[in-house]
Amino acid sequence: MILLHTTGRILRQLRHDRRTVAMLVAVPTLLLTLLYFMYDSQAGVFDHIALIMLGIFPFIIMFLITSIAMLRERTTGTLERLLTTPLRKTDLLFGYGLAFGVAAAVQAGFATGLAYLLLDLDTQGAAGYVVMIAVANAVLGMALGLLASAFAKTEFQAVQFMPVLAVPQLLLCGLFVPRELMAGWLQAISDVLPLTYAVEALQEVGAHAEPTGTMWRDFAIVAGAVVVALVAAAGTLRRRTP
Repeated sequence: MILLHTTGRILRQLRHDRRTVAMLVAVPTLLLTLLYFMYDSQAGVFDHIALIMLGIFPFIIMFLITSIAMLRERTTGTLERLLTTPLRKTDLLFGYGLAFGVAAAVQAGFATGLAYLLLDLDTQGAAGYVVMIAVANAVLGMALGLLASAFAKTEFQAVQFMPVLAVPQLLLCGLFVPRELMAGWLQAISDVLPLTYAVEALQEVGAHAEPTGTMWRDFAIVAGAVVVALVAAAGTLRRRTP
């Protein structure tokens, strides 16, 4: 019950924050539309890039929103007051996970619908699997954002963790350079980064009509990384930032 109460509280906060809701829904769709016109003259390129971006955009956006939101709860003293109740840190963080999972489902559904229905995205696999992986990716970004917020004292510092935790994953996930063409030590780093497996899972959906064992394995790895990040965030979360 405490977990569900926490989830409801965060969803109510999101509902009243119209700018954040607009960012969650509008930004991925606008960026996908921009990509469509960028690659309009190159057959097949948009399908490859847009499919991966449907997973990466939610990851980035959720990282930024949650790292700042949790820091704000600490600096305003809200978190300190909450933790004087029977609420545990794990209840709070997993409540964030459920709430932003719901928000991510809306975001991913809207962006994926736009990509398939209006931008002619074509994949071998079903759109539902794209949404499923995109939601997992968004929750992963949320979990890493919560973890980053534990080490930040200001909102500016929270944003600065993006180059530390998110950008290396973007560079090494195989989006810009195929992983098999990277130096051995870069491949080794890539092998332990969860975004690598999210991108690979999306590529499996793009290439195969039916879900493959690789896709399910990669999805499980991303889900496991979410749990690990939330538990780590609970262990490092401070009641208040001076």
